[in-house]
Amino acid sequence: MTESPPLYETRVADISAESIALAAALIREGRPVAIPTETVYGLACDATNADAVAQVYAAKGRPSFNPLIAHVTGLEMARQYVAVPRQALDLMARFWPGPLTLVLTLCPETAISSLVTAGLPTLAVRCPDHPVAQALIASVGRPLAAPSANASGRISPTRAEHVLRSLGGRIPLILDAGPTTAGLESTIVAVTPDGLRLLREGAIPAETLGLGRAVTESEGRPSAPGQLMSHYAPRQPVRLNALSAMPGEFLIGFGDMGGDVNLSPSGDLVEAAVRLFDLLHIAEDSGRDAIAIAPVPDTGLGRAINDRLRRAAAERPLRPS
Repeated sequence: MTESPPLYETRVADISAESIALAAALIREGRPVAIPTETVYGLACDATNADAVAQVYAAKGRPSFNPLIAHVTGLEMARQYVAVPRQALDLMARFWPGPLTLVLTLCPETAISSLVTAGLPTLAVRCPDHPVAQALIASVGRPLAAPSANASGRISPTRAEHVLRSLGGRIPLILDAGPTTAGLESTIVAVTPDGLRLLREGAIPAETLGLGRAVTESEGRPSAPGQLMSHYAPRQPVRLNALSAMPGEFLIGFGDMGGDVNLSPSGDLVEAAVRLFDLLHIAEDSGRDAIAIAPVPDTGLGRAINDRLRRAAAERPLRPS
């Protein structure tokens, strides 16, 4: 992300009734605010305010063809903006609130800004399982568009300090609720007349949803967040399936294979998912020339972990220094 003069003196606030009220007021004024969810920290704004959504894209340096997720309080709010067929109702009943995003057809004459949908006829909607996010959506009374609160393409933030390091000076407020509990972004499923289609692996394993692997749309226009080939990337190059560290590498281990740090010494994929981005931030800050990561089983949550790692290791587009 290109350096520019600070727009704000970014404040980091612990969770309280006062800080939540301040965040809601800023969002109603059209300002972006970093908020906790159970997955990662999100950069939230009023999804019906085009100027506010444009500020989110600008703060992140995010390409405008990459759609955002609208966060809602539940089914009734979702129904104001999207059609909710039976398959979607069933998924909402099972997994909302929680880390499941559904891509659904927009209602006619919707109030959602077209910047949120990137001009597509669908909207990605999620009901977060976090009391702060729920309180803010209810207070604002409208869906909150909230991509991850980090510079576009970089490591997702699971702590407030990750957000401050990435977006300090670009946003007015970060609500600090401590580390997130899921560690991975939501699973994204498109609900179509032809059935369900997995668009992004995430915190709910595809097997739990009865779905196969995610479709690959990273070479063209994405239909959901997280589909770009290069994403979740640290500054250094990343080497996958490493069995040992090469000179100059910071090694992230898994299971019995040690390293400078370990995703899960016991081989627990849930623990590995929670720790993934946190350890990538530590590796990025290590001063080493490169990052090596041990093999992770490609089953269950391991599929979502490996999806993030493959994108982190992909060839990066040129970015301004």
